[in-house]
Amino acid sequence: MKLIALAALGGGIGSALRYILAMGMAKITPASFPWPILTINIVGCFLMGLLVAALALKLNGSLEARTFLATGVLGGFTTFSAFSLDFMSLMQRKDYDFAFLYIGASVGISLLAIYAGAALGRALWA
Repeated sequence: MKLIALAALGGGIGSALRYILAMGMAKITPASFPWPILTINIVGCFLMGLLVAALALKLNGSLEARTFLATGVLGGFTTFSAFSLDFMSLMQRKDYDFAFLYIGASVGISLLAIYAGAALGRALWA
């Protein structure tokens, strides 16, 4: 029960942060492409890699810390349901080039970001 509460609390924090950042970015980025969620997914994946390395190599992180931070905060921050909705919206608008660019950039750069974060964590704390 304690882990569920930690995941829920962290998820609420992460979701609120995603909302605040997405709304702020929406004011300064072109509306024709979903830059806010793409950016959030990339940054969140980088932070996930860094966090996992820190918990394993530097902080001797507990299951509770991992549940709150990784599953909760960063899981709530980087949800791909927002990504899926953006893709669907681009497809419905028949912006096929942007839709497939968005998939490639979201998945490809986010995967690179999680490895980069983990590598940085290993370099700092191994």
